[in-house]
Amino acid sequence: MPSKFARSLLLLTLTLAFLGATRLAEAAPSGDRGDVVRLKDGGEVRGSIVKRDDRSVWIDVGPTVVSFDLDQVEEIVSGGGKEIRAVDSGTLFSVAVDPIELSPKEHAKILGPAVIKVSTPSGLGSGVIISPDGYAITNAHVVQKETALRATVWFLQPDGTLKRTDIDDVELVAVNNHLDLALIRITNPKDEPFLFAPVQGAEQLDIGQPVFAIGNPLGLERTLTQGVISTTQRNFSGLTYVQTDTPINPGNSGGPLFNTRGEVIGITNMGIVGGEALGFAIPARYVKDFVRNREAFTYDRSNPNSGHIYHEPPTRRLPGGPAILDDDTAGS
Repeated sequence: MPSKFARSLLLLTLTLAFLGATRLAEAAPSGDRGDVVRLKDGGEVRGSIVKRDDRSVWIDVGPTVVSFDLDQVEEIVSGGGKEIRAVDSGTLFSVAVDPIELSPKEHAKILGPAVIKVSTPSGLGSGVIISPDGYAITNAHVVQKETALRATVWFLQPDGTLKRTDIDDVELVAVNNHLDLALIRITNPKDEPFLFAPVQGAEQLDIGQPVFAIGNPLGLERTLTQGVISTTQRNFSGLTYVQTDTPINPGNSGGPLFNTRGEVIGITNMGIVGGEALGFAIPARYVKDFVRNREAFTYDRSNPNSGHIYHEPPTRRLPGGPAILDDDTAGS
């Protein structure tokens, strides 16, 4: 027969256990609102994700917060659904609301279908869709002197696979040769909205910040490369560029440079001939300004300062160094 003290201790323990379980049930989101971390060993943790970066994930399970290295994680499912994006119809591009940090692997699954291949009779490059209506950004030198454009798009299927589709109904909307940017519009044959990538709002760039690019180097479709920002402001011909050691090769031009929050921080457009780990991207602030003022750069076949009829740009060189690769025969 247990003593009075033992019975009191047992009752206290059961009460604390009940309160702890109640707190766990209240703290962990229920139903579709909960986040799920599925582990490679078959385990599964449900709760509310409080932080993620490119290496770890932290999830609040009620009484405590536990963390997992992404090497241990098979899949992360957010109960809140897809990331919320605010779209300004007057500017075409979107800005992410409270974006979260993920690994390039996870972002590639989400944002990969927003990256396209842009082909012309003389070469190829990359691009990124910035609105559900099919507006996309690429480099001006990718479409230089060309009007017959083709976009290769990868549509996400219900089973999670991607379907490759070539679209010839591509309109050249605006071209800014000085910034080396072009705005095109793709018509979806299914008359459905496109998956698009958000452009960074307020510029937040730091030396050493992890970044990654998705594009079509040398025609190798949907290639992901990653690195860091080497310099946030590299000056060429009066314009500043984001310098990165992310591999940028012919065919990457016009494609997006992402941060680990899934935002487009730049448009890759050149590398250094003979150099290694020297890539450059047009900052997002130039991209947003170009899109906002697209009417000033509207493509007009009859205008010698617009579209595919214009003077060849001068060759750009580093002081005392090699020529900059910003147009080539293998793509651009």
